[in-house]
Amino acid sequence: MNITIIGRKCTPRESFKERAEKKLAKVDKFFAAEADAKITATVEKSYQTVEITVNSDGMVFRAQERAENLNDALDKCVDNLVRRIRKNKTRLEKRLRSDAFDSFPEQEDIAEDTFEVVRTKAVAVKPQSVEEAILQMNLLGHEFYMFRNAATDAISLVYKRKDGGYGLIEPDEE
Repeated sequence: MNITIIGRKCTPRESFKERAEKKLAKVDKFFAAEADAKITATVEKSYQTVEITVNSDGMVFRAQERAENLNDALDKCVDNLVRRIRKNKTRLEKRLRSDAFDSFPEQEDIAEDTFEVVRTKAVAVKPQSVEEAILQMNLLGHEFYMFRNAATDAISLVYKRKDGGYGLIEPDEE
């Protein structure tokens, strides 16, 4: 696994880098050697955040945690990532290696009548089944996920409902 460690508002120490590589050995067994892992460490005033994103054969696995120090945030983040992979083990067995299975910064108040785009993100929209899209959404830890529906070839969106189920939004082609 190729590991890249990035610091935002900080320069991660060598001891953090070594600890991160050691911790990622827990998830390395799930992925092929070509997988890419990106660890982003961010230091704020009262807390520190670690985000791990793993790309493997078109699947994206993501976890983010914050704590008072980087090492605690790293530990929580790796545990979260392993938990998500194990939770979706049966669905992932086909996509990952065949032998693999032997909270956010505060937002500023914005006036009700103004809207400001604070982040724009471009995503690759590849054809997937609805089940694959839900799996990808859960692995990313997001509340929604946009994808190209392989059955209809239309851009669709799956989302988590408050009642625990999932919803699907498809375009009305009229």
